[in-house]
Amino acid sequence: MPKSIAKPSKSKRVAPKVAPKAASKKPSKGSGKYEDIRKDLQGQRLELLQEAGEALTNRPEFAAFPDLSDQATAEVDSNFELRLKEREQKLLKKIDEALERIATNTYGICERCGEEIPYKRLKARPVTTLCIECKTQQEEEEKIRA
Repeated sequence: MPKSIAKPSKSKRVAPKVAPKAASKKPSKGSGKYEDIRKDLQGQRLELLQEAGEALTNRPEFAAFPDLSDQATAEVDSNFELRLKEREQKLLKKIDEALERIATNTYGICERCGEEIPYKRLKARPVTTLCIECKTQQEEEEKIRA
């Protein structure tokens, strides 16, 4: 008989282990609010890093062009590509910052007014830190300064 008493006590030990697992799933559902956006950002980040890696490994050697206009065109194209890479680098930084905000549960909060940024806006522009109203106001202020 003591053996049958020991068996239920073992099941009681198992039950508490299952309960915390179920409880740990609840916060992940809350953070799942932006799960699709997080996946999109991670995919975009990976794509940018792959393109940057390809650009670094597949750089064309500049040969001396017999025609100066051909050489100038090649240099202009190269400069244009470098500017695009700089923009991609800035975007990569914004993506990393957005992923960090998602991880710290501060994603989707306007940095200016503290209100929640609508999901539609976040889906359209996942790296945004301002709601529509604050972004509009910021752009108007920039126009006044210029």
